[in-house]
Amino acid sequence: MDLIPAPRVAAPREGATPYVFGPRPTLSAGPGTEATARWLRREIGAATGWDLPDTPGARGDVRLAIDPVVAEDLGPEGYRLTVDGSGVDLAGGGAAGLFWGAQTLRQLLGADAYRRAPLPGRTAWSLPPTEISDAPRFGWRGMLLDVARHFMPKDGVLRYIDLLVAHKLNVLHLHLTDDQGWRFESLRHPRLTEVGAWRARSRWGHRASPLWNETPHGGFYTRDDLREIVAYAAERHVRVVPEIDLPGHSQAAIAAYPELGNVDVVDTAALEVWDDWGVNENVLAPTEAVLRFYEGVFEELLELFPVEVSPFVHVGGDECPKAQWKASPAAQERIRELGVGDEDGLQSWFIRHFDRWLAERGRRLIGWDEILEGGLARGAAVSSWRGYAGGIAAAEAGHDVVMCPEQQVYLDHRQADGADEPVPIGYVRSLEDVYRFEPVPPKLDARAAAHVLGAQANVWTEVMENQSRVDYQVFPRLAAFAETVWSHLPEPESRDYAGFEARMTSHYARLDALGVEYRPPGGPLPWQRRPGVLGRPKEGEPPIV
Repeated sequence: MDLIPAPRVAAPREGATPYVFGPRPTLSAGPGTEATARWLRREIGAATGWDLPDTPGARGDVRLAIDPVVAEDLGPEGYRLTVDGSGVDLAGGGAAGLFWGAQTLRQLLGADAYRRAPLPGRTAWSLPPTEISDAPRFGWRGMLLDVARHFMPKDGVLRYIDLLVAHKLNVLHLHLTDDQGWRFESLRHPRLTEVGAWRARSRWGHRASPLWNETPHGGFYTRDDLREIVAYAAERHVRVVPEIDLPGHSQAAIAAYPELGNVDVVDTAALEVWDDWGVNENVLAPTEAVLRFYEGVFEELLELFPVEVSPFVHVGGDECPKAQWKASPAAQERIRELGVGDEDGLQSWFIRHFDRWLAERGRRLIGWDEILEGGLARGAAVSSWRGYAGGIAAAEAGHDVVMCPEQQVYLDHRQADGADEPVPIGYVRSLEDVYRFEPVPPKLDARAAAHVLGAQANVWTEVMENQSRVDYQVFPRLAAFAETVWSHLPEPESRDYAGFEARMTSHYARLDALGVEYRPPGGPLPWQRRPGVLGRPKEGEPPIV
């Protein structure tokens, strides 16, 4: 059946006759299934030409139900799908499980079910007789999309939500602010987008590259754009994790409001939105005024990202250089006032403040693994990016963890060795490498392992200037990642990569129908290359740290 991600149990009925749909199939939608019914009519209907009308009192070709037995056996994200001579029965443990089952149904219909209009002459649609019982391994199956370094317009974000959904991924981490751009409209602080959303030029390639793109770059999401993104995600059972970076990665904000920076050691009024990549020295000043400013930002953010869709709020907390705080008399006095010991204590003070602030409003803080330094409040969660070590330490200390080690699942890293790979960054992380990614380190005992919420693949866009480049870096590897977080796979060395690779043959056709500009198995197409643009390749196998 070539399903991706692989279901827990799939039992094809060998020798049985496929179910052939008539020209006007009908739909029976039980209580609580309305959202999935709408999705089927909209997406499957567009590709097939079907209206899928309801059949009150009659038995439709496709029957949808929320089933407490499925919920008890497989959980709210589990589903059972049966195809026999009477049609399709799809039952979910909850609304989310039913929706994931609909994704499987679409895959079974074939690649043409991913098109936006029926192909001329395509009138026959059938399904293989089968029984599938399925549920995810992890509750957090995500992807970070960095829209701060290179802005992705709203329609591109909505498209990526659909691509996540097609792979049964359920978390979109939106990296909304950084040194190179601020993408979130604030009514209280309008200069954050008037100034902070735009940079004069961009480095072309890695920061070692001598090349520049002199076209100004920028953009931001209006408040209604963000409301639309959140609503679109919610209807598809995708949680959105907004990230506002602090106290580092903040030059765009300081360029807009110079008083946010360390004015006693830097002429912050002269700063502009950063046009380069890397770790920036310009960080927020540790003042009460800065806290009040960002509390206002977060108040606006929480209004747009309701708790039902966004229970977690990401505060960054990574890569915060301390040189300005060391040189700043005001920062040094602040260290003494607060009794936090040193500059690392100041960083922890920022994070602890917003941990408390968010908790009081019913949210949970999550941040990069540097937030462990200086101590971490009990309710905070950790995104383990520098390797597994931060996640292991956090889980053993009782904190929830999302595993996203850069050596394994940073999709900006190159996919192969060779001169044709565009702007090669980091270690080679092939499709097979990602397929053998394991979110739970074997050294964790059962108690600590229970704190691993799941994993996410991170897509940092410094060298991805448009949607085509993002597609190239993300796919097909996101399909392999999806299987590692959904499917119940054996240990990495025992996984059937050959079988996965064979199933990818059908999946490439689905991606083609969706218009995804993925990296072909044979290497980049001529227009996907970036000759002469420097990257930063690393040789050898990445360390397990």
